Amino acid sequence: MAGKCYTWTENCCADFFMEQGEKQDVTGLLLAWGEGDKDALDKLVPFVYEELRRLARHYMRGERKGHLLQTTALVNEAYIKLVDSSRVRWQDRNHFVAVAAQMMRRVLVDIARSRNYQKRGGDFQRVTLADNVAISLNKNEDLVALNEALEKLTEIDERKGKVVELRFFGGLTVEETAEVLKVSPDTVMRDWKFAKVWMLRELSA
Repeated sequence: MAGKCYTWTENCCADFFMEQGEKQDVTGLLLAWGEGDKDALDKLVPFVYEELRRLARHYMRGERKGHLLQTTALVNEAYIKLVDSSRVRWQDRNHFVAVAAQMMRRVLVDIARSRNYQKRGGDFQRVTLADNVAISLNKNEDLVALNEALEKLTEIDERKGKVVELRFFGGLTVEETAEVLKVSPDTVMRDWKFAKVWMLRELSA
């Protein structure tokens, strides 16, 4: 019994130190990025992507019709797990969420495609461009269609596309989105209102 307890404790300690080391790495990269090290972003992305992918698959495993998937919760959970938040300034957290929003979009669209949500007659993932930034299941509008509409919007107006990505896939508030994009909250609100009308019309078509 003692041997088994020792092995269990040893493994737990190893996992703990690996997790702490990962936090140190991501926090250091965020701090370096905030100080102007552009290469830090390229090193940060793999950490974020893999963690969001793991969380999204776990979160959607027990999914059922009518279920709401809060992308903000996934991004925040990834942030808490990966980052030593006591060392990272709020502005850097916004930077992290901006990267995570891009990754979350890729992860969710990939999962939707792999589970054939976009096929006629199958289950579709309905998206809601409301201020609560939620995703629910429905047969009418799906996540893949939203992604395609967002790509079209970005081609027309890159900033408006970024506003949708940050607010919908990152769950940022108007003020946080404004800080990331370095524009006023009023500009974000105008972009957000325009983008919602444009994308809903695109999805309806």
